[in-house]
Amino acid sequence: MSDSPSQFRELPSPLPEGERVLWQGKPTFKGLAFRTFHMRAVAIYFALLIVWKAWSNWSHGQSLGEASASAATLLVPALGGLALLTLLTYLFRRASCYTITSKRVLLQTGVALPITLNIPLSKIANADVNVLRDGSGDIPLRIIDSKRSSYVLLWPHIRPWRLREPEPMLTSIPDVAKVAATLTEAVKAQLDPAAVSLVQTATSGPSQGPLSNPAAPAVA
Repeated sequence: MSDSPSQFRELPSPLPEGERVLWQGKPTFKGLAFRTFHMRAVAIYFALLIVWKAWSNWSHGQSLGEASASAATLLVPALGGLALLTLLTYLFRRASCYTITSKRVLLQTGVALPITLNIPLSKIANADVNVLRDGSGDIPLRIIDSKRSSYVLLWPHIRPWRLREPEPMLTSIPDVAKVAATLTEAVKAQLDPAAVSLVQTATSGPSQGPLSNPAAPAVA
């Protein structure tokens, strides 16, 4: 991985002297499409609906051709819905960027209103790692801050269903084990190297691995 500035997306402001970018990336299109916008589930729903309507029409006396033609009218909303989800996936992915520096984690997002969440490494109380079968995955971050993150503004870069205590999340990133290791080393560099445990990851299948910051106070 190159540290050349030309390899990275422009940040909202220049980094202070001595701080450098360690990794930068964004969600995979497949991950956003299938896991965030649930395109597979939507496609299956419409497929079952079309089959059910064709069978229902046929069982009520229509010919097979008539029943199929009537059910095929559902293809228009089905394709329209999938096209809309594809467009949303493209827009959200284009607007998203995750950056790990030697001092912090930055989440850039926002399709209509660009925003940047700046998380100092010292504010990360814990990070879980979810590794999927294709090597991609998520890294939700539990942060120590009196100001809670906005679930709505950060979606989909937020851990699902954590409404009371939202956790910003690097979602659907490729080669998540390598990124988690980079984050671990960055945190270790800020603390006593012997005090932070390495992230536990798996090469296949969903798994969880904690990255804890023992120097940070406990989060209630």
